[in-house]
Amino acid sequence: MAPRKKRERIEPRFDSGSNTDLKAERDDRPAPSRGGSSSARKSQSGRSRRLPKTKAGRGSARSLVGRLFRFGLVCSLWGVIALTAVIGYFALKLPPIDELTVPKRPPNIAIMASDGTLLANRGETGGSAVPIKELPAYVPRAFVAIEDRRFYSHFGIDPIGILRAAFRNMTSSKVEGGSTLTQQLAKNIFLTQERTLSRKMQEAILAVWLEHKYSKDQIIELYMNRVYFGSGVYGIEGAAQKYFGKSARALTVAEAAVLAGLMKSPSKLAPNRNPEGAAARAADVIRAMKDSGFISEQETKVALASPGQARRQLGAGSANYAADWVMDLLEEFIGNFESDIVVSTTINSSLQNAGERALVEELDTKGNKFDVDQGALIAMSPDGAVRALVGGRNYSESQFNRAVTAKRQPGSSFKPFVYLAALEKGFTPDSSVLDAPLSIKGYNPENYTREYFGNVSLSKALSMSLNTPAVRLGQEVGTKNVVRVAQRLGISSALQANASLALGTSEVSVLEMAGGYAAFASGGVGVVPYVITTVKSGDGKILYKRKPANLGQVIEPSHAAMMNAMMRETLLTGTAKKAEIPGGWTAAGKTGTSQDFRDAWFVGYTGHLVTAVWLGNDDNDKTKHVTGGGLPTEIWSRFMRAAHQGVKPVPLPGDWKAYSQPETDMPDAVQVQAPLVLNGKSRAAPGQSSGGDRIYAEPPQQQSKGLLEGLFGR
Repeated sequence: MAPRKKRERIEPRFDSGSNTDLKAERDDRPAPSRGGSSSARKSQSGRSRRLPKTKAGRGSARSLVGRLFRFGLVCSLWGVIALTAVIGYFALKLPPIDELTVPKRPPNIAIMASDGTLLANRGETGGSAVPIKELPAYVPRAFVAIEDRRFYSHFGIDPIGILRAAFRNMTSSKVEGGSTLTQQLAKNIFLTQERTLSRKMQEAILAVWLEHKYSKDQIIELYMNRVYFGSGVYGIEGAAQKYFGKSARALTVAEAAVLAGLMKSPSKLAPNRNPEGAAARAADVIRAMKDSGFISEQETKVALASPGQARRQLGAGSANYAADWVMDLLEEFIGNFESDIVVSTTINSSLQNAGERALVEELDTKGNKFDVDQGALIAMSPDGAVRALVGGRNYSESQFNRAVTAKRQPGSSFKPFVYLAALEKGFTPDSSVLDAPLSIKGYNPENYTREYFGNVSLSKALSMSLNTPAVRLGQEVGTKNVVRVAQRLGISSALQANASLALGTSEVSVLEMAGGYAAFASGGVGVVPYVITTVKSGDGKILYKRKPANLGQVIEPSHAAMMNAMMRETLLTGTAKKAEIPGGWTAAGKTGTSQDFRDAWFVGYTGHLVTAVWLGNDDNDKTKHVTGGGLPTEIWSRFMRAAHQGVKPVPLPGDWKAYSQPETDMPDAVQVQAPLVLNGKSRAAPGQSSGGDRIYAEPPQQQSKGLLEGLFGR
C-alpha cells in the first residue's frame, strides 16, 4: 500500500489580513420566537444585548461583599488572638489557677452574756459568717435585685450589663458600673480597690473562675459574708447587729433592703448616720425586688410603708469594756485560732445595764458639781464570777478600762486587810484600840475630821473609818504581815510595806478589791475573778471549759464571821449608812477616800453579790470633797437594789459571837506616859502610865516583844 500522504497543517492566523469577525453566521444564530412583533423582537434583542452588563454588576457586588466578609473574618480572628494575648498577659500576673483558693475569712469572736445574748463581736469583720440557708430567702435576693439582676444567668461577666452601663454613662451624668456580684466578690477577696485596666481584667478572669468553682448560692453567700457595710463592719451578720441590734436571720424585707442599699456607698448611706438617704435607697431596692418577682405586691407595700430604722445606740456601751477584757484573756485559754469562735461569759446583761445606768446617771447628775469625771464598777458573785463590769463613763469616748487596768489608791477601803491581820493576831471586834494623834518617823496620820475618840473598839474604829487606830494596828501586827494577808486574799499589785499602807496608799485595781472582798462574802474562801466559762468553735466544738477553782480557805471561818460583823456595822452606824438594801438583805462593806479626795471608793457585799465602785479623774486631779460615803455609796446602793430585786435573801456567812474567846485570851490595854512618838525622841515602855494615852499589844506574856516588833515592823 502506497504511503499516506501527510497533510499539511494549517495554523490559524490573526494578522490584519485575516478575517477577524468571529461572530456566528446568521444561519447559525437562534431564530426569534414566533408570533412576536418586530418591536418586541427588537426589545428582546435589546435586553439580550444588555444582559451581560447586568450580570457583570451583580458579580462585582458579590465580589465586594465577599471581600468585606473575608476582611471581617480576618479582623475577628486577629481580635480573638489579641484578646487572648491580653487575657493571657494579665492572667500571668495571677497565681496559677490550679493553686488559686478563696482566702479564709478573718475569724470573728462572738462574746456572749450568760443568758446567750450577744455582748459584742470582736475581730476584723464585726460579725460571724452566716450560711445562706439560715437566712430568709429575700435577704440574698435584695442584693441580686439591686446589684446584679442577671446573676443567676450570667457566667461571671454580664456583657449586657456592661453595654447598658456604658450607654448610660455616655448619655447621662450618673456613673454606673457593670460589674457583677461575682466580679465584686473577686475584687474583695483577691484584689485591691485600685481603678486600673489591669485590675478590671484580673477581676473578670477571677469572676469566671469563681463561677466555674462555686455554685450561685455559694457565691452569694461568700459575697454577703465578706462585703463592707460601713461603720467598720464586714458581713451581713455584723451589719444586722450593728444597725438593727438583731441577727441577720431575723431581718425583715425592709431591713434587708437597707443593707443591700449600702453597697452603693456604705459610708454615705449608713442608716445610723444618714437615715433619709438610707431610706430612699432602700425604697429603690424594694421596687427592684418587686420588678424582679422576688417579693409580692403586698410585701412591697408593707416594706415601703414600714422602712427599716436603725436602732438608736442606747447607753454608754459599757459591755465593750467587758468584751475587751475577754479578748485580753482569751489567748491564755486557747492560743491562736483561725476560724470563728463563740465565747460564753459570766456577764449578766441586766446587771451590766443596771451598773451602767447607776454609774453614768449619777455622774451626769452630780459629776460637775463635785468635779469628778470618771468611775468604774465591778460586781461579782462570791465565787468570783464577774456579773457586771463598767470600765468608764462612756466607751465611745474612752476605751481605757478603769475597772481592770487602772490602779488607784484605795484609801480606807484597804483597812479590812489590816483588821483581818489583827484578828489573826488575837484581836476581836470588841478589842480596844487607841484613837489619838501619833507620829511615825515624820509620818503624822490624822482622822478625816481631826476629831479623836480615845479608846474605841475595833468594830467602831473600822465602821467610823478612823485612821490612827488602823495605823496603830498595822504597826502592831507588822506591815509585812498586812501585805501577806492582802496578797493571800487576791491583791496582786505591788504593796509598799510602810506605815501608810494601812490607810490604802499603795495602788490597786477595782477588780482586785472586789476579788479580795469576795473572800469575806464567801465565808473565807479565796477566789480568782473570772469571766470566761466556755469557748467553742463556730461548729460547736468545745475549745475550753472552765473547771471550778478557788484559792482555798484563805480566812479562818471565825475571822471571816468577825470581819462580816464589823463591816456590817459600817452600813448600820458608820460611814456607809446610805448603802442599806431593803428586802431582808444583810450587807457589809467599807468606804475609802484617798489623799486630797482624788479617789473615792465603796466596796460592799451581800451573800449574793460583791460590788466595788470607784470614782475619780483620769489625770488624778482633786475632786470637790467626794468621799466614799457619798457618790460611790449612792451608786453602789442604787445598783445593788436593782441587782437584788426578786432574789431570795441569804445571810452573810458566820456568826462571830459563836467564835468568841474568853476575855483573858484577848489583847490587853497597856498604859504609856506620853503620846506614842516613833521618831527617836520619845518612846515609853509598855505598861508605864503617862497621861492616859494607850496603845495595845499582844497578851501580857508577849507584850514587850510584840509591841517593839509591831512598832518597827517584822
